[in-house]
Amino acid sequence: MPFDGIVTHAVTEELNKDIIPGKITKIYQPTNTELLFTVRSRGNNVNLLLSIHPSYARFHLTAASFDNPKEPPMFCMVLRKHLSGAIIEDIEQYKLERIVSFTIKTRNEIGDLTTKKLVIELMGKHSNIMLVDAEQNHIIDSLKHISMAQNRHRTILPGHPYQMPPQPDKLNPLHINEEQFIKRLDFNAGKLDTQIVQNLIGFSPFIAKELVSRANLGSANTYKQVFNTVQTQLLQSEYTPAIYIDKKEEFHVIPIHSCPGEVITYASTNKMLDDYYTGKAERDRVKQQAKDLYRFFKNEKDKNKRKLKKHEQTIKKAENKEHYQKIGELLTAHMHLISPGDKQVKVIDYYDPNQSELNIELNPNKSPSENAQSYYKTYQKLKTSEQIVSKEIIKTKEEIAYLEQLIQQIDAASMADIEEIREELREEGYLKKQTKQKKAKKKPSKPTLEKYRSSDGTELLVGKNNKQNEYLTMKLAARDDIWLHTKDIPGSHVVIRTKDPSEETIQEAAILAAYFSKSRHSSTVPVDFTKIRHVKKPNGAKPGYVTYDNQKTVFVTPSEALVTKLKIKEG
Repeated sequence: MPFDGIVTHAVTEELNKDIIPGKITKIYQPTNTELLFTVRSRGNNVNLLLSIHPSYARFHLTAASFDNPKEPPMFCMVLRKHLSGAIIEDIEQYKLERIVSFTIKTRNEIGDLTTKKLVIELMGKHSNIMLVDAEQNHIIDSLKHISMAQNRHRTILPGHPYQMPPQPDKLNPLHINEEQFIKRLDFNAGKLDTQIVQNLIGFSPFIAKELVSRANLGSANTYKQVFNTVQTQLLQSEYTPAIYIDKKEEFHVIPIHSCPGEVITYASTNKMLDDYYTGKAERDRVKQQAKDLYRFFKNEKDKNKRKLKKHEQTIKKAENKEHYQKIGELLTAHMHLISPGDKQVKVIDYYDPNQSELNIELNPNKSPSENAQSYYKTYQKLKTSEQIVSKEIIKTKEEIAYLEQLIQQIDAASMADIEEIREELREEGYLKKQTKQKKAKKKPSKPTLEKYRSSDGTELLVGKNNKQNEYLTMKLAARDDIWLHTKDIPGSHVVIRTKDPSEETIQEAAILAAYFSKSRHSSTVPVDFTKIRHVKKPNGAKPGYVTYDNQKTVFVTPSEALVTKLKIKEG
């Protein structure tokens, strides 16, 4: 993910323009890798997120909401002590590296003005945030403590001097010309994108490949022109923040010509970063929060698959039940041929048109009548087990489908959705109900639905778990509203709030249904749609399970760009 030095440069410039000077009014630490500052600037409150998540290290303004722990962690308490009410005066990037320091003016215990620096280093799993006394250059505290035993180059502990990370021998692309750039490239060695990363500060492999793509195997002069274009964009702050969606998502502030697929452009780098990362960071938090549910669903699904296999073996065995009935009848008809102690008997098979002879195995310890009854009993046992197991197979397949639906719902869930899923599992008896001492906060009486608006202005509603699906389909929607769901694929219920939608609205709603389904990453996904009046919930069915008829089917390809575009922004 290319939160490289160039993106760092763009967001730093934007923050300096938008929130400096800014007063820190609130400080939170939602997780062990994230800090959230409420900053008041120009009469508005904004939330500034600093994250050292190993995969999603970043900083930007955010509109996302976070659940904060009841007791603030130690580093959060230190920051509140030193920075509450302080003024952010400057935000500075070191060269074009992913190292940024916030210069903050505050007052000490005796009321004297002092300067602190909050330094964030975005270096993947080595990312860190440090509060530094700017006048003495010593570390007051850091989000991660690093001893000499862990890093021989520098120690990051309270009281130690702050040192920059070791700097590689690279050129700052803001301070060189195209001749200096070209001198660092060996055109005979190949892998020019790798050479660019190795020689230019702030250039990620993603942007280096873009430069090579623009040059298109051209000469040194072509590379000079490409470098000069990008350098000019940086020096003049000519940014085009955009998310590029193909097999995977990428983003950058420099226009990317080499990325096929959909492009979502933004007027703000902060907004782009917030849209790109919030969902992914949320997904990561949900996975952490729902680890036990994933494990539970996997175990239950595996258990039911083993049960299904056993039931299918029973059905396979029962396919031969008439043979045992036939043998019992043949023994009864030929009982006069059997003597006590016989191990087998040869009889005429009068079921065979050719009247062939048939050898029948006998239990020498049983009488002829008991041998016949033994075959009858085996027939009856297989017949009864087939009837019982056939019903159990239906129940087991329904259980597997239900578990697969829940797994899909967790994959698409937000943090708020997870508790609704847990509550459903408690109500269905899968999880123990909470004791009074651990009673959860009172839930809203109506589940919160995802809201979208089609291109022609029609409201579209999406349920992302069974409680939401059931409320949407069985209670909220009108009888002539249009209901959509992926055909034979676990997914969300989608409702178009009109009885006569346009073809375009049906298509867009179908894309929502496909996107919020197990087939999110597939193409040509079948989506059924019908009026709500044709959707029924069978008696005793699992939450969210419905049957429907009078449906039509459309085939669509999920589009994250369209989903983002149609989403109704709350507030």
